Amino acid sequence: MVNDLLLVAGASNGVLLAFRELSVLELASVCINLTLLLVLLFIESARCVAVCCGGTRLWKDNLDGSAVDISQNGVADGEEVRDVVIGKRYKASASCCFYVLLVYVFVLVYDGIGLIREGAQGESGNSAWTVLLLPAALSLAWFVLSFSVLYCKYKAAEKCPLLLRVWWIASFIICLCMLCADGKGFLEEGSDQLDSHVLANIIVTPAFAFLCFVAAGGATGIQISSNSGLQEPLLLEEEAGCLKVTPYSEAGLFSLISLSWLDPLLSIGAKRPLELKDIPLLAPKDRSKANYKILNSSWEKLKAENPRKPPSLAWAILKSFWKEAWRNGIFAGLNTLVSYVGPYMISYFVDYLCGKQSYPNEGYVLAGILFAAKLVETITTRQWYLGVDIMGMHVRSALTAMVYRKGLRLSSSARQNHTSGEIVNYMAVDVQRVGDFAWYLHDIWMLPLQIILALAILYKNVGIASLATLIATVVSIIATVPVARIQESYQDKLMAAKDDRMRKTSECLRNMRILKSQAWEDRYRLILEEMRTVEFKYLQKALYSQAFITFIFWSSPIFVSAITFGTCILLGGQLTAGSVLSALATFRILQEPLRNFPDLVSMLAQTKVSLDRISGFLQEEELPEDAITTLPRGISNVAIEIKNGDFCWDQSSPTSTLSNIHIKVEKGMRVAVCGVVGSGKSSFLSCILGEIPKISGEVRICGSAAYVSQSAWIQSGNIEENILFGSPMDKAKYKSVIHACSLKKDLELFSHGDQTIIGDRGINLSGGQKQRVQLARALYQDADIYLLDDPFSAVDAHTGSELFKEYILTALAAKTVVFVTHQVEFLPAADLILVMKEGQIIQAGIYDELLQAGTDFNTLVEAHHEAIEAMDFCNLVSEESDENDNLKSLVTVEMPNSASITGLAKEVQEGVSSSEQKAIKEKKKAKRSRKKQLVQDEERERGRVSMKVYLSYMTAAYKGLLIPLIILAQTMFQVLQIASSWWMAWANPQTVGDEPKTGSMMLIGVYMALAFGSSWFIFIRAVLVATFGLAAAQKLFLKMLRTVFRAPMSFFDSTPSGRILNRVSIDQSVVDLDIPFRLGGFAATTIQLLGIIGVMTQVTWVVLLLVIPMAIACVWMQKYYMASSRELVRIVSIQKSPIIHLFAESIAGAATIRGFGQEKRFMKRNLYLLDCFARPFFCSVAAIEWLCLRMELLSTFVFAFCVVLLVSLPAGSIDPSMAGLAVTYGLNMNNRLSRWILSFCKLENKIISIERIHQYCHIPNEAPSVIEDSRPPSSWPENGTIQLIDLRIRYKESLPVVLHGVSCIFPGGKKIGIVGRTGSGKSTMIQALFRLIEPEGGRIIIDNIDISTIGLHDLRNRLSIIPQDPTLFEGTIRDNLDPLAEHPDQDIWQALDKSQLGDVVRQKEQKLDTPVLENGDNWSVGQRQLVSLGRALLKQARILVLDEATASVDSATDNLIQKIIRSEFKDCTVCTIAHRIPTVIDSDMVLVLSDGRVAEYDTPARLLEDKSSMFLKLVSEYSSRSSGVPDF
Repeated sequence: MVNDLLLVAGASNGVLLAFRELSVLELASVCINLTLLLVLLFIESARCVAVCCGGTRLWKDNLDGSAVDISQNGVADGEEVRDVVIGKRYKASASCCFYVLLVYVFVLVYDGIGLIREGAQGESGNSAWTVLLLPAALSLAWFVLSFSVLYCKYKAAEKCPLLLRVWWIASFIICLCMLCADGKGFLEEGSDQLDSHVLANIIVTPAFAFLCFVAAGGATGIQISSNSGLQEPLLLEEEAGCLKVTPYSEAGLFSLISLSWLDPLLSIGAKRPLELKDIPLLAPKDRSKANYKILNSSWEKLKAENPRKPPSLAWAILKSFWKEAWRNGIFAGLNTLVSYVGPYMISYFVDYLCGKQSYPNEGYVLAGILFAAKLVETITTRQWYLGVDIMGMHVRSALTAMVYRKGLRLSSSARQNHTSGEIVNYMAVDVQRVGDFAWYLHDIWMLPLQIILALAILYKNVGIASLATLIATVVSIIATVPVARIQESYQDKLMAAKDDRMRKTSECLRNMRILKSQAWEDRYRLILEEMRTVEFKYLQKALYSQAFITFIFWSSPIFVSAITFGTCILLGGQLTAGSVLSALATFRILQEPLRNFPDLVSMLAQTKVSLDRISGFLQEEELPEDAITTLPRGISNVAIEIKNGDFCWDQSSPTSTLSNIHIKVEKGMRVAVCGVVGSGKSSFLSCILGEIPKISGEVRICGSAAYVSQSAWIQSGNIEENILFGSPMDKAKYKSVIHACSLKKDLELFSHGDQTIIGDRGINLSGGQKQRVQLARALYQDADIYLLDDPFSAVDAHTGSELFKEYILTALAAKTVVFVTHQVEFLPAADLILVMKEGQIIQAGIYDELLQAGTDFNTLVEAHHEAIEAMDFCNLVSEESDENDNLKSLVTVEMPNSASITGLAKEVQEGVSSSEQKAIKEKKKAKRSRKKQLVQDEERERGRVSMKVYLSYMTAAYKGLLIPLIILAQTMFQVLQIASSWWMAWANPQTVGDEPKTGSMMLIGVYMALAFGSSWFIFIRAVLVATFGLAAAQKLFLKMLRTVFRAPMSFFDSTPSGRILNRVSIDQSVVDLDIPFRLGGFAATTIQLLGIIGVMTQVTWVVLLLVIPMAIACVWMQKYYMASSRELVRIVSIQKSPIIHLFAESIAGAATIRGFGQEKRFMKRNLYLLDCFARPFFCSVAAIEWLCLRMELLSTFVFAFCVVLLVSLPAGSIDPSMAGLAVTYGLNMNNRLSRWILSFCKLENKIISIERIHQYCHIPNEAPSVIEDSRPPSSWPENGTIQLIDLRIRYKESLPVVLHGVSCIFPGGKKIGIVGRTGSGKSTMIQALFRLIEPEGGRIIIDNIDISTIGLHDLRNRLSIIPQDPTLFEGTIRDNLDPLAEHPDQDIWQALDKSQLGDVVRQKEQKLDTPVLENGDNWSVGQRQLVSLGRALLKQARILVLDEATASVDSATDNLIQKIIRSEFKDCTVCTIAHRIPTVIDSDMVLVLSDGRVAEYDTPARLLEDKSSMFLKLVSEYSSRSSGVPDF
């Protein structure tokens, strides 16, 4: 008992003695800090107790009531929305607190290591531990203080808590007192007084001074601005998101280095999925417009300097962005220099551990140098990489804008050399590749620099043998030249094959309706699969040659090191463990540039190809600006004048398209242009617009022009945007335009009025509605000259008459109008009629003059009158002429609930009941609701990428069997690499003069066996990765392609083609070329990192104590980062689609855009979309660097700890060779760790491409092509009877019904005419017949077989259609008539002759192999319609549908076609939709549709007898306007 008491008393005395060793100030500091810590803990505990007990708050959050509790979305509990702004004062305060904490933790670690060392040498006394008391207490105190400051941010406190301010002031006072005492001691005792505590006190003084200043003021630097709670938070967020510029533009030095300017965005991303509105705008200098101007200016200067020599696009890019390249070059150079400090210092480090000490504390100095070098390397790497990404972004934006601008200006001959698919590829693939080259730009000069530095270090270690290193390196590099050339040729061929496939894919998507109607989709899908097979062949060669290059270059450092060590031994040089480890570390660094060299060579080759392609495109011929002379409005009375004009689309052709054109049009004249199909009418309008190349002559126009094309070009967007076309809204003018274009009734019945989103290429508008939207667009522009290309062909007789009266005769009464028309009845109202034939104006004059002159004009008019006479109801018209005014009241059809009819294709009766108007108003209220629109915003997944996506990819090839083999090969490589390094470190003597542990031949032999063995495993891995990637990519592509081609028509109607093209081009390229290597790279980096940690822990197990928390921190940071990164990458993918879509759309409508002079507006739109893409892209790449910086800093501190630990251990307690090996591997640790995280993040970001492809692999299929158990007989349909039973149709579940219970029977072998107002549901009924739309209710029965019970191909193969929009596919005339190659040439010629095209094709050199350009652009619309007729003649189906088939041909050709159809299809059921009454008047039965219901169905004779008949009204309208003397 007494002994125990004595022991306790002794211990107490020991503690007291130990405390006496502390100075009074140090003891005071410990006591004050611990007391304040206890006070803080007491306050927080009391608060928690009060909250738990439900008591009242005894004090305010910050003792002066300034804290505001802010919820996650930044909204206070009150009614106000609060914006929290974090100021520089707060950031500086937080930085100072963490800086002080870091200093004290460092002192604690330093003192602790010193204590361990003394203990190991037996020098420390019992009281030595007191040295840790002060840094431990201060570390604990400042840890709490630092997080208290962070808590202020969380609580959005504008004032600092009182306790915090007291603590800071007390700390500063103690610090000053200590400085005084230390200063006095230094003067008395000299440098002996200096220790870690004194130095720490000096270092933290400035931080304490600043914190004392903040404490005196009391403000935290956090500001809260209040906004009225009356506004909706959502709108407020959008505004903030749209107007806020990225903090990067004004960030301070510390913020730029630490990338902390990104913190606000990442914190939002951690709380909820990011949206585009959350992402700040780019700084003005980073925006597309600024970069486009710079690059365009450089390009134009280069072109002007030497017009004969083609300018260099690469040089233009370098001239434009040299400042950025230079800045990045400085970071890259500095990074390269400091990366060689480690290898250089290792030999000194091993010498020190062996006991060679040159000066006091050499070990710590070496550790400090290694730490500083790694720190600088980390910071410069991140700045360099971010700079490279920003430069790449600038180049991509500028080049995309230049390609887009060029696309709008291409001449017609240049346009024929580049299809829209190719131009999209220039933007999607080539521009991307040129931008990506920014990563490789500095490698060109860095590679020689790295080799020189490596040789210098090697010369120090192995002497003259370093020359062998140089030779081996040069040989390694030269060996890649032939392989690079092979790679370039494969890349060329791969790109060409991709272009072809994209062109064909684009064409198929545009014309999917016709492919499905004709049951050709399988044939065209096979064509695409064949094209993919060609592309895949080059992809295989490219990937396997890449695998071979990977093998060569992983072997290169091994080859170089073996040659170096071998030469050194042969020359009798003395290798030591230090020199070997230094050399190995150098080789490891040299491995990067050598391994990157094949990428550099390959990238140089690819970039050169892409630059040449873009440069070639940018140098293509543009439409000459002097093609037409445009005079200002009012300067002349002559609106259009053409003198001696000769024009030709193909300048190499011996004959002109238009010749001897000589015309003068006075201001305010109405000029009609007529002629047979292919006579040059549309080309005549093109020459006025300056679209067609001018061979000779002069074209002059006075004032602005507006153009309406024959094939309607409608933009994606809503109807209002299409009509305004960039002009500001003027309500009165807008209403009058709607009235003049007869669009009012259509808009009233659209669910969303003029806010209805139009599908891809106006898919959800009828042909007539598209044409009238075009006319409205032209009228709203208020131009001086109107050029209208056959504007009345797509509308019915009544609407056509109304349009002519309201639009041309009224709205354009004071304007100059030139209109092409086949409607002879409109010609008498023209002031001048031009008759065209074979590209010449053969007659010009007014109607009566031309009639008297006879010839060609007479032929056209007579053909028209023949058609009218065939109707044989003149007497009826005369009887009814007095009653025309009363017809409207007579023609009424009961239509309850008319308001529920869809806005997809409708016009209503003129008398709309009040109940219907009320319903219409209800619908107008729903304008804001986007849910019921046909086209929805592109869908994206949210949150983590599903594990299913990874598994679907990994099991796509060989059921995933290659994955374990790839991992095994990589593991064997890593094991053999470490074994070879360990062998060299172990076998060589530690210092000069020691005996080696093995013979020199044995040494080099084992090393080479291990090293070259490892390189073979890398070859196996590369081949396996390529094999896996190829198989998976092909499987995914084919699955997506087949699913898309089997999708129902509704999918294509509601999905802009840009979205599908984005997946089959960009996403597929990522899967082809990127993902397999990302997967292999991730496996490789993971195994390398485990190898490094394994080597370091083998030497010093204590490192594990730091590695485990570091790994936890890394995983936490990675999760925090990925929450934002995933959404950013998804937003980037989605923002890419609108750019591609605008590209494709603008190229298709380039003539209309130029006709309206809207190039600048479309250019602005393109720049805006590029910025919408660049915003998330910029944040995405910055986020990667943000993460890597933090990862590398963590690993740098772990490495520094490891080095300090090795230096601090007593001499002899560790093998110096093994310690050196640990440092050699540790030097690479921060690089590998960031690579590991980066490769995982990039893999997940790239996997999003598979996720997007996956979406399109699971589109619901349409009905089966063939149902084996339910196949119709081969002779079906024999009779051709069609029964419609209560047919109800809607386009989409969320949209209203289009056809309301239609019931009727079309007898077999009869001619059925289907008529009705524009948009009454005629085309919808035909789509239901072909099952392009599945009915919601009711049935269609053909010859006693319900068509819903048989396969789609069995149905569509037995039906034939000549569609409203004639479609030709790129290829030849033979391919277009007979794509399935089922008919001999003789039959094809017969079909051509019958469709009036035989002579035209015979005149061509290549006959049936005459080329057809994209969209059939080298054939007139009328000729395209005749080709469609030829297809039907070849197919000889029992049921033929003509959907406005002759709308685009003149009356004479129409009459001829009708005769052919009557003779060739006399035993067939022919369903004809037509606006021209003569086309249907001789039908056996006529069906009149009105607003999706059957209004009338009977024989024409009976319908004409019934005075209340709607058909009679249509006939009367047509005949009255066609009687030759219009009553307009």
